[in-house]
Amino acid sequence: MSLTAAGDDTRDVSEGSRRDRLRELLDAVVDADNADVGDMARSSYASEFHFSREVRRLTGESPAAMRRRIMLERAAWRLRQGEGVGAVAADEGWSSAEVFSRAFRRTFGVPPSQAAGVDFRLPAPNGMHFHPPHLLWLDSDGDTKQPDISQLMVAHDIADTAYLIDRAGELSNEQWAEEISPDQVVLDWDGPEPSVAAVLGAIVWTKEVWLATIEGRDFPSRAVTQQTTAAQLAEHHDGIGKRWAAMVADYAAEGRLADTVIDALCDPPESFQLHGIVAHVLTYSAHRRQLARTMLARHGITTGRGDPLEWIRGK
Repeated sequence: MSLTAAGDDTRDVSEGSRRDRLRELLDAVVDADNADVGDMARSSYASEFHFSREVRRLTGESPAAMRRRIMLERAAWRLRQGEGVGAVAADEGWSSAEVFSRAFRRTFGVPPSQAAGVDFRLPAPNGMHFHPPHLLWLDSDGDTKQPDISQLMVAHDIADTAYLIDRAGELSNEQWAEEISPDQVVLDWDGPEPSVAAVLGAIVWTKEVWLATIEGRDFPSRAVTQQTTAAQLAEHHDGIGKRWAAMVADYAAEGRLADTVIDALCDPPESFQLHGIVAHVLTYSAHRRQLARTMLARHGITTGRGDPLEWIRGK
C-alpha cells in the first residue's frame, strides 16, 4: 500500500516538478512492496545511491530510517484502533511479532499492549508523519509565511478567467456570441447570459463595477465587456484583474477588509463590507467559470476542471 502526502509544503522544495519528485520518492519509501532501499530505488527508476542521496537531501532522513519511523507510527495508530499485534506486525513488514514488540518498546517506551496511551507521532527531522488512515502529513516549519487564502483565491480566479478567455479565442465570432443557453441567468440584476461572450464578460464586468464602487469612480460602461471579441476582452481583463488583485492585497495589508461601503442611492440604503464584496465576486465568478467550461465544451473546446489544487501544483 502506498501513502499520499497530505500537503504541498516541502520546506526547501518550491518548484512544482520537484514537489512531484518528492512525492514519488516518498511513495517509494513507504510502499509495502518495497522491502529495502534497493526496491525503493528500482520502483522510482533510480540507482540506490542516487535514491538515498535525494531522499536524505530533501528530507534530512535516510530512506530506511524514514520508512521504519512512519511504519511504526502507522502500527501504533492501528494498535490504538484495537487491531492485534500479530496482524499489525505482519502487515507492517516485521519478521515476527516478537521483533516488532521489541522495536515498539524501544521506540515508544511501552509494549504494544499499551499503545492506547501513546501519541503515534514520533519526532521527525522533516515534519513528515503517517496520517490516518492511508496518508502522509507534512508539518509546516512554523517560520514560513503562510499564504493568505483570500489572495490565493483571488489570484486563482484571475488566472483561470484569463485561461478561459484565451481558450475562447479559439471560437469563431459566431460561436463566441452564439446564444446556446438562451434562458441562462446567474444574477437577476445582471440579466441573461446566453453565450460564452456574455458569461466571460460578466466575470470581468462584475469586478469592474465593484472596483468603481470602492475606488469612487463613475459607473463604468458595460459595452466594453458586451460588445467585444475574446482578444479585446482578454486585454481588458488583464487590466481589471491587476487592479482587483492590488485592491484586495492593499486593503488586506492595511487590515481594512472590514471597511464598509454604503450605497446611499438605494432605497433603503445598503451597506457592503469589503470582505463580503470579495467573497461575493469569488462565489459568482467560480460559478460563471464552470458555466463557461460547459458552454465551451459544447463548442468542442475542453478546458480542464479549473481546480485550485491543480493550479497551485502548476505554479
